[in-house]
Amino acid sequence: MPSTPLSPPLIWRSHQEGIARINHLARTKEPFLFLFSYDKSHIFAEPLSALPQGVYYTLKQQSNAPQPPQYLKPFHFEKSPLSFFAYKEAFETLLEEIRSGNSYLLNLTFETPIQSNLSLEEIFHRANAPFKLYIEGHFVCFSPECFIEIEENTISTFPMKGTIDASFENAKEEILNNPKEMAEHIMIVDLMRNDLAQIASNVRVEKFRYIEEIQAGQKRLLQVSSKIEATLPQQWQENLGELLNTLLPAGSITGTPKRKTMEILHHIEPTPRAFYTGVFGLYDGKSLQSAVMIRFIEEREGEKFYKSGGGITLDSDVEAEYQELCDKVYLPF
Repeated sequence: MPSTPLSPPLIWRSHQEGIARINHLARTKEPFLFLFSYDKSHIFAEPLSALPQGVYYTLKQQSNAPQPPQYLKPFHFEKSPLSFFAYKEAFETLLEEIRSGNSYLLNLTFETPIQSNLSLEEIFHRANAPFKLYIEGHFVCFSPECFIEIEENTISTFPMKGTIDASFENAKEEILNNPKEMAEHIMIVDLMRNDLAQIASNVRVEKFRYIEEIQAGQKRLLQVSSKIEATLPQQWQENLGELLNTLLPAGSITGTPKRKTMEILHHIEPTPRAFYTGVFGLYDGKSLQSAVMIRFIEEREGEKFYKSGGGITLDSDVEAEYQELCDKVYLPF
């Protein structure tokens, strides 16, 4: 995907302009929708009252989506993931970076060409997910992963790391007791605790490694999340743009240490992430909801590409990681 902003009617702002725009809207208590690309180079922030046509969102109970039509037609969905050998080559390069001490955890992602008779808008309406975003002609996201929530002056984040097929025998016990999965999750929780400590006080892990079930097409997946909370300054709205900028990109889709890991991934991943693994959210004048843009389908020149990935550590098994990447390419209905 090109690194330029999406075409009109959306207004995409540069990093500095976008941060200032978010600060202004939050200070005036104006409800608005915001969207950051993965590298934060392109930011969208507009009042809900002035959203352009063809932009639909759902964040739990908040949504501007019209009543969907009744979809009775059958659909097909086919995926053509990269070869195992291509994945293995990138995987082994990352292991060398880990052995060299340059990173401890890297979230490796690829895009998968897909074929479906459904439009992006139809996928948005049919998708069963708590966080959804549709940008007409460009992409749809149906994410299970919350980024941050802010209620009054309490900020919460919910890093999600660890996936297993729910049909496996003793799947819950297997993923919770797997040393590799435990180490990976601990690293992400630690990273997010450190990120929150830059903007808030009294950082605490409220809930550690709990299981959520997700319907992934014909499969059921178990994913492991944690809940971390902290206390923001009373007037956090005054600097909401800087607050978000400090936390982004999300640790769960980069790795640790964040900056060096992002540099490594930039050279290893064959296509730019652009808006995939960015963040979108809604400020309603009092509180904030946001989500990480995973489970993401992009449309370019009439073709659709599904982007997915997973965390790599020194103990990762290449065949299991490749299967996880493929399993995450699904329609949630």
